[in-house]
Amino acid sequence: MATLPRDTIAAVATPPGIGGVGIVRVSGSGVREISAAVLRRLPPPRHATFLLFRDANGETIDQGLALYFPAPHSYTGEDVLELHGHGGPVVMDLLLQSVLAAGARPARPGEFTERAYLNGKLDLAQAEAVADLIESASAHAAHAALRSLEGVFSRRVHAINESLIALRLHIEAALDFPEEEIDFLADAALLSRSRQLAASIDALLADTRQGQLLHDGMTIVLAGRPNAGKSSLLNLLAQRDSAIVSPVPGTTRDILREHIQIDGLPLHVLDTAGLRESADAIETEGVRRARAAMQQADRVLLIVDDASETPESISRLIDELPMNVRVTLVRNKADISGRSAGPQPTRHEGITELALSAQSGDGLEALRAHLKQCMGYQSAGEGTFSARRRHLEAMNRARVHVELANTQLKGQNGEFAAEELRRAQQALGEVTGEFTSDDLLGRIFASFCIGK
Repeated sequence: MATLPRDTIAAVATPPGIGGVGIVRVSGSGVREISAAVLRRLPPPRHATFLLFRDANGETIDQGLALYFPAPHSYTGEDVLELHGHGGPVVMDLLLQSVLAAGARPARPGEFTERAYLNGKLDLAQAEAVADLIESASAHAAHAALRSLEGVFSRRVHAINESLIALRLHIEAALDFPEEEIDFLADAALLSRSRQLAASIDALLADTRQGQLLHDGMTIVLAGRPNAGKSSLLNLLAQRDSAIVSPVPGTTRDILREHIQIDGLPLHVLDTAGLRESADAIETEGVRRARAAMQQADRVLLIVDDASETPESISRLIDELPMNVRVTLVRNKADISGRSAGPQPTRHEGITELALSAQSGDGLEALRAHLKQCMGYQSAGEGTFSARRRHLEAMNRARVHVELANTQLKGQNGEFAAEELRRAQQALGEVTGEFTSDDLLGRIFASFCIGK
């Protein structure tokens, strides 16, 4: 854990540009001295006080409201002073320079929230939720971020961690009594608790994966044979001519990327080369890249020409896809085949089927609704929270260590089981920041805006 800061920081907390109100925020041990220099007094705690704002020479810069929040009852856990003045960039800069001259230093991006974390006001998952709430692109994403900020995600992690610690203590207690160790470890209840722990992590993993998609967005790969309509569908989703559409097979050879939103939910769409054998070295490389992109995708939209593909050829195409990819079969050119646009009866186990026309746009809304459902939009309820990829990675590591602990318990290897549970506990601690390197903290808070 990083050492607690002792200096005083300041920044303009409102966005750049002209506005009715601008805010300079100050936090740290020097707030009282800075208040005396800039305001000539310390405002009463948690009361908006109308005062003059002065520079280092005593000249009036502006007039507005001053709010003082004494430690520890503030956002950062330190003494905090907010100066609410007129929101012109020149006025804000003059006011900030006055505060800096009185003893503060410029805050780094995210440093106020970082101090809130270091002072125990927020855990790391809650601190990251602050940035997620600010960056929310929809009411749904904002609601999920707020729930993480309120501690919904953290409480579930802590509950699992408590069960993990209790199981670990039980095993380590058995190790302290070697003559009874085998009886302890052979207890069926112990194995049952271990399996329940794994199930709890699996449930949280599913929700974490959904929360991560809401934050980072979902990566969609458009795949299929040449001239199936992948580029046309990309243009339809993006609502612009992003990709070249041509009747000549093999037009798309490299990966084209578009970042779009569906009702505020981020979507990263990749158009790839047509899947076929080719003597052309460039096209062959494009197919290789397409298959590599599919392995990394959250979902593959497998585009087929509904007017020409047979059930047998579609089945072969599905069989050639990389293992364990989530697939939606999109039957394009429904305007030619005569098929009704929209959801279709499932003909392949575990694969959703849709029909549409990338030419006319029929069926697009059904596809958009399907993609929202894949991102958790339709099923999101009171348990939804925002999450990040690093949370998912940490949870996956914890799950692996718990599974290894289960294996060791079955073999009655108590010491190895306890060690795997310790590693699982450490992985869970990375989510909330109980076990976190300074380098990770630097990367997390550097992504925040200045003044937050």
